[in-house]
Amino acid sequence: MILDLDYSALAVALSKAYRLSGAGLATIGLAGPGVGIGVVFCGLLVSYGRNPSLQRQLFGYALLGFALTEAIALFALMMAFIILFS
Repeated sequence: MILDLDYSALAVALSKAYRLSGAGLATIGLAGPGVGIGVVFCGLLVSYGRNPSLQRQLFGYALLGFALTEAIALFALMMAFIILFS
């Protein structure tokens, strides 16, 4: 007896499983920017402690570092959404 398998349903199920796995793996890229943002603000607090008179200038540098680090996280999140919803 030959089994009558529905290969189209199997292909759809595998495609969905691969998309979910790919999106999950793409979100691993969010761990690095999370650590990077922590390092930026840790450096800001240490700098405040060493030289409080440069508070405004240091805060501007910290915001720039935060924005650049957050951009990397947004790219990783965008790739996860593209994989998931395409």
